[in-house]
Amino acid sequence: MEDKCPEPIRCKAAVCRAAGEPLTLEEIVVDPPKAYELRIKIVCTSLCHSDVTFWRMKDFPGVFPRIFGHEAFGVVESVGEHVEGFAAGDSVVPTFLSQCSECTDCKSSRSNVCSKNRFAVRAGMPRDGTSRFRDADGNPLHHFLGVSSFSEYTVVDVTQVVKVDPALPPPTACLLSCGASTGVGAAWKLAKVEPGSSVAIFGLGAVGLAVAEGARICGASKIIGVDLNPEKDELGKKFGVTHFINPKELGEKTVSQVIVEMTDGGADYCFECIGLAAVMSDAFQSSREGWGKTIILGVEMHGAPLSIPSREILHGKSVMGSLFGGVKPKQDIPILAEKYLNKELELDKFITHEVAFKDINTAFDLLLQGKSLRCTIWMDK
Repeated sequence: MEDKCPEPIRCKAAVCRAAGEPLTLEEIVVDPPKAYELRIKIVCTSLCHSDVTFWRMKDFPGVFPRIFGHEAFGVVESVGEHVEGFAAGDSVVPTFLSQCSECTDCKSSRSNVCSKNRFAVRAGMPRDGTSRFRDADGNPLHHFLGVSSFSEYTVVDVTQVVKVDPALPPPTACLLSCGASTGVGAAWKLAKVEPGSSVAIFGLGAVGLAVAEGARICGASKIIGVDLNPEKDELGKKFGVTHFINPKELGEKTVSQVIVEMTDGGADYCFECIGLAAVMSDAFQSSREGWGKTIILGVEMHGAPLSIPSREILHGKSVMGSLFGGVKPKQDIPILAEKYLNKELELDKFITHEVAFKDINTAFDLLLQGKSLRCTIWMDK
């Protein structure tokens, strides 16, 4: 007997109709998955700063109407043709980054950027560019990062779905699909922070604090947090930050001067988690001559170039870019999940709020007001 083909599903989604406007809960239609795609029932999702960045964006790649969301946990509802390794009922997290496991980059330990399905901010699905969402009038709704988790159901390419242990709590799984993996991975996978080393983190938002957590589990002995918000001093301690610097309270000294003094020559690893060229330069100046590494996690919010003295490069310093913290989704997210379940990796402290799906705009308010690290948005509450 032939398997029954999946039908379109009517469900609710939080749709953004114009840049910066509150999301509206609408009834939409989610088409069945095509070849190499899965349709996922979202259990919970959370709001990331990247969602806010593109929600504000009036010009391309800011396109509307759009369904945002890319940090989520769900259950496979149906699979399209040629999908292997997944079945209805599987616990999964979608990711904005692909891993085909076949291309040169995916096969190499030196890269996590799939060259077969390259990362891009598309309006549709990665393989054919079309949408799987339609509004009540039959008009297409744009996707976001190939995930669009602010919908009760979504369709995601098989290269962007990771199976996870069902024992993993849904809000924790959410974190691993973007923010926590990005920060922890940058310290653990990309920088390869060693026991006893010194680390400086510029910007103690969710990603910066995840870097601190990653540095902590790697055994860093000195973890310096830099932030303009004095409240981050106490908060940082929960994530392993051992020293705190508020640049507004240094008098005549620069941040880099203070860090060089604190570390007897500069930090072994500096992480920029804000997205400002001036701060990237500060991070580089704060790293140690000879072997200091500066890892850039923040996307420069004004598109400004990074300017650093060439002489310091000659003295052995280096700068690394970080997309998703160097994490290969299908390979590394299960490892991080296991570390959480074994109580090595502490992730629950990132979740500061939770709301029902109908109150999704509250999650935006909390993040914009600096009140939340991560707000879990439950689809069935």
